[in-house]
Amino acid sequence: MPESTTRRGFLGAGAAAGVGLALPGSAAAKRPKRRRAVEVAVVGAGFAGLTAARDLARAGHDVVVLEARNRVGGRTLNHRLGSGEISELGGEYIGPTQDRILALARSVGVSTFATYNDGLDVLYAGGQRSTYAANPGLPNDPDVQQAVSVIPHLDQMAAEVPVDAPWKARRAAEWDATTLEAFKLANIPSVKGRAIFDAATRAIWGAEASELSLLYVLFYIAAAGNASTKGSFFRLIGVAGGAQESRFVGGSQRVAQEVARRLGSRVLLSAPVRRIEAARRGVTVHADGHTVHARRVIVAVPPVLCASIHFAPGLPAQRHQLAHHVPPGNLQKWQLSYDRPFWREAGLSGQAVADIGPANTTFDNSPPGGSPGVIFGFVGGDAARRAPASARGRRDALIANLALYFGEQARSPREYFEMDWTQEAWTRGCPVGHFPAGALRAYGPALRQPTGRIHWAGTETATYWNGYMDGAVRSGERAATEVARALRLKRP
Repeated sequence: MPESTTRRGFLGAGAAAGVGLALPGSAAAKRPKRRRAVEVAVVGAGFAGLTAARDLARAGHDVVVLEARNRVGGRTLNHRLGSGEISELGGEYIGPTQDRILALARSVGVSTFATYNDGLDVLYAGGQRSTYAANPGLPNDPDVQQAVSVIPHLDQMAAEVPVDAPWKARRAAEWDATTLEAFKLANIPSVKGRAIFDAATRAIWGAEASELSLLYVLFYIAAAGNASTKGSFFRLIGVAGGAQESRFVGGSQRVAQEVARRLGSRVLLSAPVRRIEAARRGVTVHADGHTVHARRVIVAVPPVLCASIHFAPGLPAQRHQLAHHVPPGNLQKWQLSYDRPFWREAGLSGQAVADIGPANTTFDNSPPGGSPGVIFGFVGGDAARRAPASARGRRDALIANLALYFGEQARSPREYFEMDWTQEAWTRGCPVGHFPAGALRAYGPALRQPTGRIHWAGTETATYWNGYMDGAVRSGERAATEVARALRLKRP
């Protein structure tokens, strides 16, 4: 069995750490620490932290990035196929109105290519298989159309939600007190339609509709645009014209790697931050192997990880509670590679949506040249939590799904590989931290509010494209602007 099929096994220690608040120690924690003084320390070398550091460095500020992992890229991670081509284990797609990630990629020489979207998509529902045109990608099953018909209503409601302060929407109290599940039950009468709606929910958030505040969902929809383009649920789920329209040549992590390469020695790997001490004239960041004295610090990690950093003095209650009320999703990508993308030869796009699982949405994930053929299934929410315990079991479950969707050729893969981000100690879940009912109004206002000399970044703090690579980049740009302004106004 390929090494990648056993990833859960060798990440077992990380999984155990992810259950509680204590993060794993390292040998570096026991070595004498290197001391460094800079203007700005950045915690986390995902897209948010790297963008903030890049902007500050280009503006002439002395900056250092402390990353817990031995790599950069956060919730993006490339997987090298046997042919030397790349597939992605985490975030990978970009689309229209995701202006900032596209601009960043262009600036470091990373190009894009179109997600394969030709031919027919597959719907498997009610025990029946049917197909429909990949573009526009809307099933023609009457029950499924019931689910699709609620989207304009959601978009209309979302238009009332300000992306920079969703808790200020006129109906914020009402919407935050209920869940997306309640909305679904009230507006989609058919069992089949509800099941397909759930498939979309799991693929977007890695969570069940019952776990999501309706206000948060409406904000997320409103955020799927930019300052000149209103957000849309269709943009969240679509390929052509949607968030899945394009991919990066060489994989999405390559963008982060190129930014980090240009930052050079400013990026310190295998340096998890344990303690941040803020004083009147500066901040001291204690990491394994490093002590950094800075005038300002940007914390650019998922909210759940902030609970594992000791802050002195302690954070304000609202900010502290964010770590406990924005749980990360559970969205896994189970992938199979084949000698060639046989589904394309049959006139299929590789995209499927189904009321069965565990992989109830799929995508063609082949490299730009189409060889080898790669297809993945999103497994999210309850389906991910109920997944087979062994890699062999997960592989077999995915093969069974793909054989139903695309035919018996799916039973002869070349390689199986996967990623379970809940077992990554420095992530704990994917694709994004979400707000349950009642949490967004209570804790959302603290998301971006600086805490003294501590500033906050990360895709969960973004206005537009919250939860996506673009949102992470936007948050990094915003945090860098805040810090640069503070450095100008408040000299030591």
